[in-house]
Amino acid sequence: MIRHTQTSGGAPVDYRAVMRDGQWLAHRYDPGADAIRFLRLAREDHARATFITDEYLPAGRPALALHRSEVMASAAEPARLHLVLHSAFCCSTLVARALDVPGVATTLKEPVLLNDIVGCRRQGMDPERLAPLLRDALIVLARPLQPGEAVVVKPSNVVNGLAPAMMAMRTDIHALILYAPLRVFLASVARKGMWGRLWVRELFAGLHAEGMVQMGFEPGDYIKQTDLQIAAVGWLAQQALFVRMAARFGDQRIRTLDSEHLLRQPAAAMSAIATLFGLKIDVGAVVAGPAFTTSSKTGDTFGADDRAREQREGLSLHKDEVDKVAIWAEAVAAAAGIPLVLPAPLIAG
Repeated sequence: MIRHTQTSGGAPVDYRAVMRDGQWLAHRYDPGADAIRFLRLAREDHARATFITDEYLPAGRPALALHRSEVMASAAEPARLHLVLHSAFCCSTLVARALDVPGVATTLKEPVLLNDIVGCRRQGMDPERLAPLLRDALIVLARPLQPGEAVVVKPSNVVNGLAPAMMAMRTDIHALILYAPLRVFLASVARKGMWGRLWVRELFAGLHAEGMVQMGFEPGDYIKQTDLQIAAVGWLAQQALFVRMAARFGDQRIRTLDSEHLLRQPAAAMSAIATLFGLKIDVGAVVAGPAFTTSSKTGDTFGADDRAREQREGLSLHKDEVDKVAIWAEAVAAAAGIPLVLPAPLIAG
């Protein structure tokens, strides 16, 4: 049976047609109405957007708000789904752009639907309601732009706390975990100025609220810590999560990669990622393509040399602060048993 609903303009909507058309992105979740908001985006819209968030998407795109139960009743078999998880500032957007190859894979860069589910969790949604919601989200996101493509989701790192549940719900999911080395991460935060420092405090607040910060500090200790110390604690909390995930799911499903190995060995890294996800890509074309040669934010020419120069400048400008916080964080990591280098590396070197 074809299911229809009425739009505000009175025209019927074919749920089944929407669910079979990956250009209808499952964009937001409304918990009050238990509805999923779909936004119509072509591949070109995805490519132009740094992330598929309202900040970067064109205004006025066609949209539908559809009740979740009706949506799921019309769902087709989901496509193959894989994850690019990350702890920020580690070239994860570069990898997502590189993997978006027509006929091979659709990539979704930080879909807000998953952020909304994190919001539901933090606001106290009953786990018995949350688990089916997350399961449904994985189904509606696994709808490629072209038939036969896999779907690669690069969530925002605020979603990391849900990653183990996602991996458990779909045993066919493989995940690449990307991270920047500690000093590189700290320099990236410092280089971004006030906004970078505010962002890491927001990240820390979310991780702490989810019980993911276990460093042996008393609650009052955090207010005494500098912005970069808070950044380091957030980085370590994510490292600890990734270590647990690697142990739980094994290296057949999860592999890890740091940004420096990616940039030093792009062809080897992309070839290994393609193997992990079961994707047939032209590695040479991908490495020579826009993902590795232009900025994801501006579209301007921006290659490995530019990234290396930006890193050097950031480290040089903030060297004293970065070095002191890194030494402190290394001691915290050692006391908490958190490795600075993740297990299950994707490539040797």
